[in-house]
Amino acid sequence: VQLQASGGGLVQPGGSLRLSCAASGRIFSIITMGWYRQTPRKQRELVASILSGGMTNIADSAKGRFTISRDNAKNTVYLQMNSLKPEDTAVYYCNAVLMDSTLGAPKGYWGQGTLVTVSS
Repeated sequence: VQLQASGGGLVQPGGSLRLSCAASGRIFSIITMGWYRQTPRKQRELVASILSGGMTNIADSAKGRFTISRDNAKNTVYLQMNSLKPEDTAVYYCNAVLMDSTLGAPKGYWGQGTLVTVSS
């Protein structure tokens, strides 16, 4: 299973970015997909996650500004980030918890990370 993330870049404060992450490979069902972020000074933290049924969990720091969505047919998760702040600067990692068959326990996978820089 591979997670391919894209959409990071440099944006001015107040601007917007949209991150995408597509899962591919041996996938039976995806339980949850989400985005985490990490900076040199902080541990990796959850930004937002979404279950297959659509229920979402958004970090307090992102509520009202970020929206997570998912296309189950494409095994893809999106993170729409609006009103970006300098403190949102981080490497953003895509995560998926999925079943690769009808047997066994769910497994977690990480994407390669995409850098988001919010600066004027």
